[in-house]
Amino acid sequence: MSISKLQRAAVGGALRGPSERWLVGFEMVISMTNIFQIEARAILEGLKLSWKRGFRQVEVESDNALLIDTIRNDFAENNNTVEIRLIHE
Repeated sequence: MSISKLQRAAVGGALRGPSERWLVGFEMVISMTNIFQIEARAILEGLKLSWKRGFRQVEVESDNALLIDTIRNDFAENNNTVEIRLIHE
């Protein structure tokens, strides 16, 4: 029997203001199974930090077009990735 190992990944991000001025950054080490989930977690944590700091209108940047498409086109409700559903909420 094979047991799949969770891999550890470092994720992080930065919040910038309207004038592109750096506001705050974050980084963490997480255990995830695939790159899609890792990148979704980074976006989720960035959004949580934004809301905690009082920012309600934010722009998310990512080089993962599939992830952004999934979030923007309401595919999140039917997605098996918990982070995607949390981002949608």
